[in-house]
Amino acid sequence: MYVPEDPPASCPACGDPYDSVSRHTGGFVANLLDNERYQRVCFYPATDGGDPAFDCYHHTHAQAGTDE
Repeated sequence: MYVPEDPPASCPACGDPYDSVSRHTGGFVANLLDNERYQRVCFYPATDGGDPAFDCYHHTHAQAGTDE
């Protein structure tokens, strides 16, 4: 998994704070139904060496506003 060296301060997809970001050039599965750490993942288009990719911004429950 590639992690950008200079990630943005806030999520470019929703503008909220995020916990981590990863870049993906192939397919993957995201299941957050029973995830204890992350409530939401935002996907944002990117490129990797000129090839299409997307960045995944991982939001904790508190960052997504669902931590009670």
